[in-house]
Amino acid sequence: MPTPESQCLSPTEKQINIAPSVMCADLCNLETEIRELEESGISLLHFDLMDAHFVPNMPIGLALIEQLRNKTECAFDIHLMVENNDFFVSAVADIGVEQIAVHVESATHLDRTLSVIQGHGIKAGVALNPATPLSAIEYVIDRLDFVLIMTVNPGFAGQKLVPATLRKISDCRAFLKERDVNMPIEVDGNVSFENIPKMVAAGADILVGGSSSVFNKAGSRIDNIQKIHQSISLGLAERGA
Repeated sequence: MPTPESQCLSPTEKQINIAPSVMCADLCNLETEIRELEESGISLLHFDLMDAHFVPNMPIGLALIEQLRNKTECAFDIHLMVENNDFFVSAVADIGVEQIAVHVESATHLDRTLSVIQGHGIKAGVALNPATPLSAIEYVIDRLDFVLIMTVNPGFAGQKLVPATLRKISDCRAFLKERDVNMPIEVDGNVSFENIPKMVAAGADILVGGSSSVFNKAGSRIDNIQKIHQSISLGLAERGA
């Protein structure tokens, strides 16, 4: 299986990771779902961990992540949508995960929280809501291993893309380049077959696939993954990869 370091790929490698969003899977048959994803070549799973306070939802919990940890060798990508970031960082670190993103909007002491994540040997990222400016990461950029751009308002699957976020992806790529920083950009929210080419062309490196792609009901998991790769190829061609 890929090493943890291979999960956060450099933009210059022109490789795009697909990270299926576990909250969109059939949770009553989750192990079967994971096996199908592994057969499709998936090596990174995305977990939206919510507390019903920072966002008004709570689709999965710590127990599910802990039980699933021993069922797969896939790397775990944890997206914290919570108020008490430090509590959840400690909890998922004990479970064993490869990368964690915290929201700048909820982190009281962002620099310290990122340091704690990296102190556990885990990749640290910052998630930005659609209306949050890129300047919010200016003074923690040296603490980051990746940036997570929310292309919908967080909390629920199946939302429509916030149009300005496509420009935000390209602005983030330029923001990082201007500072001579080379790290992956992850995108989360309406990562659909139609939007993927535009997201990849704008500079996205990790795609959180949910109900509009990986778990699209019109196709099987394997067929959907193949269709995503086709969409990625279109985006890379436009990006000049």
